[in-house]
Amino acid sequence: MGNLVNLPKYVLISLLFICANNMMHIMAQWPHGGSTKYYDFKVQMLKVNKLCNTRNIVTINQKYPGPVVYAQEDDRVIVKLTNETPYNATIHWHGVRQILSCWSDGPSYITQCPVQSGQTFTYEFTLVKQKGTLFWHAHVSWLRATVYGALIIYPKTGVPYPFKYPYEEHTIILGEYWNQDLVQLEKNVTASGGIAPNADAYTINGHPGPNYNCSANGNHQYSHMKNLLSVMDLTYVYKINVVPGKTYMLRLIGALLNMESFFSIANHKLTIVEADGEYTKPFTTDRVMLGPGHTLNVLVTADQKIGKYSMAMGPYMSAQNAPFQNITSIAYFQYLGASPNSVPLPASLLPKFNDNLAVKTVMDGLKSLEIGNVPKEIDTNLFFTIGLNVNKCGSKTPKQNCQGVNGGVMAASMNNNSFIRPNISILQDYYDHISGRYTEDFPGTPLKFYDFVNGAPNSSPNNTGSTNGTRTKVLEYGSRVQLILQDTGTVTTENHPIHLHGYSFYVVGYGSGNYNPQTANFNLVDPPYMNTIGVPVGGWAAIRFVADNPGVWFMHCHLEIHLTWGLAVTLIVKNGQGPLETLPHPPADMPRC
Repeated sequence: MGNLVNLPKYVLISLLFICANNMMHIMAQWPHGGSTKYYDFKVQMLKVNKLCNTRNIVTINQKYPGPVVYAQEDDRVIVKLTNETPYNATIHWHGVRQILSCWSDGPSYITQCPVQSGQTFTYEFTLVKQKGTLFWHAHVSWLRATVYGALIIYPKTGVPYPFKYPYEEHTIILGEYWNQDLVQLEKNVTASGGIAPNADAYTINGHPGPNYNCSANGNHQYSHMKNLLSVMDLTYVYKINVVPGKTYMLRLIGALLNMESFFSIANHKLTIVEADGEYTKPFTTDRVMLGPGHTLNVLVTADQKIGKYSMAMGPYMSAQNAPFQNITSIAYFQYLGASPNSVPLPASLLPKFNDNLAVKTVMDGLKSLEIGNVPKEIDTNLFFTIGLNVNKCGSKTPKQNCQGVNGGVMAASMNNNSFIRPNISILQDYYDHISGRYTEDFPGTPLKFYDFVNGAPNSSPNNTGSTNGTRTKVLEYGSRVQLILQDTGTVTTENHPIHLHGYSFYVVGYGSGNYNPQTANFNLVDPPYMNTIGVPVGGWAAIRFVADNPGVWFMHCHLEIHLTWGLAVTLIVKNGQGPLETLPHPPADMPRC
């Protein structure tokens, strides 16, 4: 300051004016909300009685599903997380673009160390130009099987929906439930080298429904007591009471862990008006499919005769010869005036478990409501293969540790690299310029091209194994990226819900078989703008986005078992120019590993 004092007064005034202008420029554009919403999240155990078993599950505020976070477009959201359980905890705000707030994204060991027992951490982010249905969930171990809830972002005050305002809105969260401790279950599956056991039940807003034994509190065998269902349904079946002739908006959230799911309502049409928090052109269908990470808003009109109609979720399993839970979960869409003892009409429109055409039909119908700002010129072309692997058994106790296909160890990979999650925060090391604990050598294209779908080396003595490592892919700030995601048949082709943190992307194309740039058909006018894309079974998907949010961003399959096996990559987006294109410093209460 001594040097400044000696400057002429007109120079000092000029410097102050320049600094003030710069500060005003920063304050004008730095993400800030119209208002601030505060939430207090306590990670707590909750005793539940489901499926003939009583056990403790990890929850937020002892709610299952967890509390709804309500906000408006451009609001600032502050959530204080206090961990009162013996387990590590984090929260990921699924679909939130985290503009200049990468530290609050939530994936363990990617952007933060977990919040340990007895610790607190405050998440802060602004919902910049975002509205619609998103959700939040745990992002450590398999705790997101019970730690999840809706994130509902309303338009700004006075801004209407781009469709007729519904009579009511209801949130429907599709989930999976296990009678086992989820943290121990993950450890057991990893140690075995084999596949994960099926969920014990599917759930709609936490309720398995009448098709499962002991679905209510107590040990009533409901499958043998069909005559009692109408008496008991208020206690164990989720229900929406509807007025004849009215239109309802259902906010559907795929909070499943290891399965994808069809959803339908008996005798009723579903009109999709939003996907992954972005408005779509209205598209009417009999059923929809939600994978883990997907959200859809649908309009349903109560235009049938007065009665009780089943809302059903059932499995979509595209992998060959893979076991899955095949009992449908049921909720009720019940008209006012219907007899309490009325028999619900079954949701007979659920597709067969491997109906790939039903999935494609819905995807074909998704178009952005408005013409999007789709990148036309591309700076960075990427090609990632995705799929399963079987690594050779190296254990001295193969019967315990090599329970995968043909006595191997199951794995999953992108470009044949299985991601190894470190025991540090990659974002912290990147910010602190600490090298050696991750590498920046993830390949932008497969090391070897072949017939990925039909000619994969999927039988002995071919090597189906993958390499592994904590490899990252670095992107220049502002680069216009096209990424081809190609399913492979090394073990089995399968629909993979791929989620990108920190961004939404335009799904400009998809198809069956191997991607061929000469024949691929792209939509560059009104493609859907999503944060999770189900890469078609035995096919490919093309996405585009602009890498304009600096930080470390996780990209992974949202089938949790595939993430455990390594189907993931970390993208590092470098800083641009100036403070509005630069990753800010970490919060003061950032957890330590």
